[in-house]
Amino acid sequence: MSAQQPPKVTLASQAKNFFIGGVSGMIATCFVQPIDMVKVRIQLNAESKTGVRSPFAVAGQIYAEGGFKRFYRGIDSALMRQALYTTTRLGIYFSLSDYLKYQVNGGSNMTGFQKIYSSLVAGGIGSIVGTPADLVLIRMQSDSTLPEAQRRNYKNVIDAFSRIVREEGFLSLWKGCAPTVVRAMALNLGMLVSYDESKERLEKILGPEKAVATWVLSSLISGGIAATMSLPFDNVKTKMQKMTPLPDGTMPYKSLVDCAIKTATNESIVGFWAGLPTYVVRIAPHVMITLVASEQLKKLLK
Repeated sequence: MSAQQPPKVTLASQAKNFFIGGVSGMIATCFVQPIDMVKVRIQLNAESKTGVRSPFAVAGQIYAEGGFKRFYRGIDSALMRQALYTTTRLGIYFSLSDYLKYQVNGGSNMTGFQKIYSSLVAGGIGSIVGTPADLVLIRMQSDSTLPEAQRRNYKNVIDAFSRIVREEGFLSLWKGCAPTVVRAMALNLGMLVSYDESKERLEKILGPEKAVATWVLSSLISGGIAATMSLPFDNVKTKMQKMTPLPDGTMPYKSLVDCAIKTATNESIVGFWAGLPTYVVRIAPHVMITLVASEQLKKLLK
């Protein structure tokens, strides 16, 4: 690829990267929120070894609880999560990509190593910023699966945040942060590295005039890889964030490692990929919509 004249780096150009990342993620979330609701229920049913695990049966149960709007329970926290998490992780990745491509590589594409560490750094930092909203989302989605006496019955995302801080302390907003960070790093690695690699290769085959086809095919590949790599960590994260004290006052899981060991013991290694088809159906469209939307926004705001 021929060297390109390095573009002028300004505060506005960097802010644009974060804006594109956040808006792209929020657009995708509006489409996949119902699938995410089903995915969380399947994971929790697998953990408790009760209830159905068929995506269609779980969807029927959710619909019976409150109609179509029940699938969008927690949508406010889901959008807030994107505003925090995806804005940060994609904004950092796009900014690092610009810096490495134009300032370090003289206009050439990032190397494989540069893509890997950029995606890991962006995913890790983004997940730390977004963990509070992710915690609220998981709790709101799983609340109706708990015994009535244990339900938190949050009214909305603001009520959830205020009650968590008041009842459990400010730092409890980062409960389950470790598995969230690991999950985000795995997701970012699978999503962004595979997307950039696929896009670069498909551009050579399809040519610049088939840009949209290149984006769609690359994002499809990226979605499948990202889902498969991140589901085990998502499974552990979900269990740790929604757990409530046992009758003796202790928590079901002491740490990320303890949760992983108990999952492997109680559900076998296959249990880490409980709900994989639903998760792929949820993650792949989200990845595809996010990446294609970001490319369109980059084009519009160029």
